[in-house]
Amino acid sequence: MNPESKQIQMDYQNSICPDISSYWKLARIKDSDQVILQTNEGNYRLRFSEIEGYALRYFIGRFTINEIQNQLNQDFPENISPNLVRDLVQKLIALNIIAVDTGEQEEKLKRDITYSQNPQYQLKPCVQWIAHSDGYWILRNPEDVTFLQVSTRDKTIIEQLQYLPTHLIAEEYCISTPEIKYLLQLLAATGMLQGTSPMKPQRGKFNPLQLLFFKIRLFNPDSFLTQHIDKLRFIWTKTSTFILITFLTISAINGINQQAEILHNGQKIVAAYGSSLLIPFILLMALVVTLHELGHAFTLKHFGGIVPEVGLLFMFLIPAVYTNTSDSYCLSRFKRILVVGAGILVQFIIAAIAFWIYSFSTSGTWLSTSSILLLAAALFTVALNLNPLAKFDGYYLAVAITGINNLRSRAFKFYANLFTGKPIQESKQVCSILAIYAPFSLIYIWCVFGFLFWRVTDWSLTNIPITALMLLLIWGIYFLYPTSKK
Repeated sequence: MNPESKQIQMDYQNSICPDISSYWKLARIKDSDQVILQTNEGNYRLRFSEIEGYALRYFIGRFTINEIQNQLNQDFPENISPNLVRDLVQKLIALNIIAVDTGEQEEKLKRDITYSQNPQYQLKPCVQWIAHSDGYWILRNPEDVTFLQVSTRDKTIIEQLQYLPTHLIAEEYCISTPEIKYLLQLLAATGMLQGTSPMKPQRGKFNPLQLLFFKIRLFNPDSFLTQHIDKLRFIWTKTSTFILITFLTISAINGINQQAEILHNGQKIVAAYGSSLLIPFILLMALVVTLHELGHAFTLKHFGGIVPEVGLLFMFLIPAVYTNTSDSYCLSRFKRILVVGAGILVQFIIAAIAFWIYSFSTSGTWLSTSSILLLAAALFTVALNLNPLAKFDGYYLAVAITGINNLRSRAFKFYANLFTGKPIQESKQVCSILAIYAPFSLIYIWCVFGFLFWRVTDWSLTNIPITALMLLLIWGIYFLYPTSKK
């Protein structure tokens, strides 16, 4: 059958399977789970099962029987024969596709085994594949704390990049070369490939709107969290959960019953102290948000995640603390909800504690006044945080509940594709959520930034018109001036 039979040594499992690609090619049978192996001229065809066809792709003269078997065990975790590849080789010998020989060809192929992988396309040893029930995969780099979300098809292609030439992958998976290059760019940008580091975001020119929201990184808290998490694990037990729910329920019932009294005393405090309450109120907000972020961080650490960064967050020039909990994307949907909800839960706990301090303190004292301010700060930050249209906890909670990562950008892209006639590659259920979310999000952004722009412009032109115009002119010259390329 074969004009030039390939040789293989069958004495041990470390034998290298020969290269059959010179004379044979694989093709999938339409509407079937079988594949065919046919001669390049197409004159002779043989049928094989899907798994056998998958194994035959590695018969390129570079992989041993054991290596191919291990790859099959990884890609097909269901029960498959531990001798599938060995039996497949015997089958190929019986079909006269390959032949047994003790010549020097195998030794030569063994010496060349070091060239069986493409070093520039090898994943770092630390990276991990994490499956999600929503049908996608997360490639996680715990060293650099970076992530890449891909489909099952892209996962398979990425795994083959270090073994097979890109042109063979393109033929096998019907993928274009630019698409493969794009996957490689994503892997390099996130530091997944050996010899690469995560790409640092480019810093653009200063924009006055950046003063509304910016961050300053301080340090890596992960070792501190790891050191103290075992002391706090009792918080996530069923007993603690029951006690906490009972405490919050009783607090909420009593708080609602005393709502009118609390509001009346709060108005008296505002009338008595006026604007002098602003600074202590902001400081209490900063305290609430700091404890809120610790709730996120310790919950993520409890589930085995990494918290690589803590820093200062300035929103409308009001300082607060933030933590980087992006590693929660590698958790299950339920655990992600718990990580996001932990911060909000901390705020409710603070509000409940403030309520009981107020209840047991004497009216008019500093303790009573401070407790009302703390209660207001906790509830105000909860209301601010639960907004799903801004990128606060409400948004990330919506992402965790729906399982739609990058909810806002995907919602805008959905409408962009809809209006331009491009294909929409989203499920019907996801499309309905995106269709509802995008208009509300857009209206919210226009209203908030429109209001801020109008207020700042009105105040500037009313109080400092000449100074405002000079600053705007200076910034315009700076922004439009071409940046020198290094």
